Amino acid sequence: MRKFVLIAAAAGLAATGAIAQESTVSGAAGGAVTGAIVGGPIGAAVGGIVGAAAGTAIDPPPERVITYVREQPVPAQPVVVEREVVIGQPLPQTVVLTPVPEAPEYAYTYVNERRVIVDPNTYTVVQVID
Repeated sequence: MRKFVLIAAAAGLAATGAIAQESTVSGAAGGAVTGAIVGGPIGAAVGGIVGAAAGTAIDPPPERVITYVREQPVPAQPVVVEREVVIGQPLPQTVVLTPVPEAPEYAYTYVNERRVIVDPNTYTVVQVID
């Protein structure tokens, strides 16, 4: 029994990182498999739901976009928003975004003393660079 629990825990940990980077469909499938290993049929149902939620996590931008944003100078005028900047949450529409020239699907800004990569269509935070 103890060996089964350890194997199930290891499988769950291994699947967690992979699920967070996959789509909703493969996230649900991975969660269902992990849930089935840990808790049988009921675990498969719960794992599928949790995996689907994790699968909808925002994919990080390519390294070239992160590098570009890191190399940009910090603006003289600081921008402050009254809430925490969180990946997956939108910034206020009043925040000015600067497009990434080689990747128009990304923009960036400097908010609360942090570089932030954003989806310019939805203002959703994609990456926070410390």
